[in-house]
Amino acid sequence: MAYLLFILVFILIFGYREMKKFNFYMLSGVLSSALLVCGFGVLQAQNISDQTHISVAQQTKSEQQPQKKKLTQAERDRALQRFMMAVNLVESSYVSDVDANEIIDKAISGMLSNLDAHSAYLPPKDYEDLRAKTSGSFSGIGITVGMKDGALTIIAPLDDTPAKKVGLKSGDIILKIDDKPTLDMKIDQAVSLMKGKKGTKVTLTIVRTGETKPLKFEIKRDDVKVRSTLVSRIEETNYAYVRVATFDQHVTREVKKGLKELGKFDGIVLDLRGNPGGLLDQAIGLVGLFVKDSVVVSERGKIENVELKTSGQAEFLNVPLVVLVNGGSASASEIVAGALQDYKRAVVVGESTFGKGSVQKIFPFGKESKEALKLTIAKYYLPTGRSIQAVGITPDLVVAESEVPIGAANQLEFKEADLKQHLKNELLQDKKKETSKQDVKDSENKNITQTMVMKDMQLKSAIDVLKTWAVIKGSKQAK
Repeated sequence: MAYLLFILVFILIFGYREMKKFNFYMLSGVLSSALLVCGFGVLQAQNISDQTHISVAQQTKSEQQPQKKKLTQAERDRALQRFMMAVNLVESSYVSDVDANEIIDKAISGMLSNLDAHSAYLPPKDYEDLRAKTSGSFSGIGITVGMKDGALTIIAPLDDTPAKKVGLKSGDIILKIDDKPTLDMKIDQAVSLMKGKKGTKVTLTIVRTGETKPLKFEIKRDDVKVRSTLVSRIEETNYAYVRVATFDQHVTREVKKGLKELGKFDGIVLDLRGNPGGLLDQAIGLVGLFVKDSVVVSERGKIENVELKTSGQAEFLNVPLVVLVNGGSASASEIVAGALQDYKRAVVVGESTFGKGSVQKIFPFGKESKEALKLTIAKYYLPTGRSIQAVGITPDLVVAESEVPIGAANQLEFKEADLKQHLKNELLQDKKKETSKQDVKDSENKNITQTMVMKDMQLKSAIDVLKTWAVIKGSKQAK
């Protein structure tokens, strides 16, 4: 009897938890935002009890696959002997001259690329390129790629890069690089084909959702200087806008500095759209500006099982926060969005993220070596114990990328401008000139203007959430 009672209580508790997993879809901007923030306000009051659930989830171990039987020393010796026999045979009998160094390089590369899509051998040039990327500048076309459902997919084009300027988008599938099909092509091979000297060109054939035929983009390679952070005000509001394009070594410091320079503000929009990830310590540091002394992510693998926590004062602990994400948000940016969502510290707005939840570590061949291995060593788990691998983060408020609709889109209107013999309206011409001047002004302005907001439905929705949040907060204080 006691056993049956336990089962009943178990079902009731976990049934209730499942009811809480409710996705808000965009029905009408302010109304849906109001519903969302109302719910968020109630959930904030549950933070203390939620911490208990989070701690329990962190202690739950992931499902372990049956471990393979370890080879004996004699079996390992025979395997290595077989490998060396293959090296000697290729060196002595292959049709073209190839030395042992070249054979070993190819063998290591093949071994790692057959493990998973992210493990790779980094010869000297690739290792140097990797270090350049995390320091803030490198050469190329400015995209991050990954494998999704077996296809070479653009995770995100970086801001102000050749790829971004020609119109490549997150989620685009690369069908060909110049005349080479990408079917069964490894990521490192694709990256090598897209690299080249500044000023040279590469043509990408792209498959894009919604397009009936492949698209071709000719891209001129250039030096890519990554501006990782931008902190500014949103005009006609008292909200801060924080754009993090990639997690390089300066992110936490620059965001903190930029927000303090702004002075007082009533809310923050943290834009992680198209952010392919980067340095994990910077992601932890960014969460630490908004959450105090808490686990951000756990790494679980064969050689590492660690919990990574925030430290510091959490200077913006009580400032309302909305996080923007999309299909180009991956890895470190998913960790930031997911942790803030798990702690109910922020409302996440936009589209589902990429779903890269594995950990890669760089293993140089010695202290002075110019080559290294990039090896997947663990998986990421968010504070509640959930994994983002191949699943991603589902926003609290799902909003598709689009411009803000103005007026009744389906309303039939008949104006003088539609008549064959309409007169040219001089006032309209003057208005066009003023609009053109305003566009130039907006491009020179550091702040986020209302013109920019009206071209970005996701950003507009984030601002609506902050406005509704302020209304609900005010009404609670009045009571």
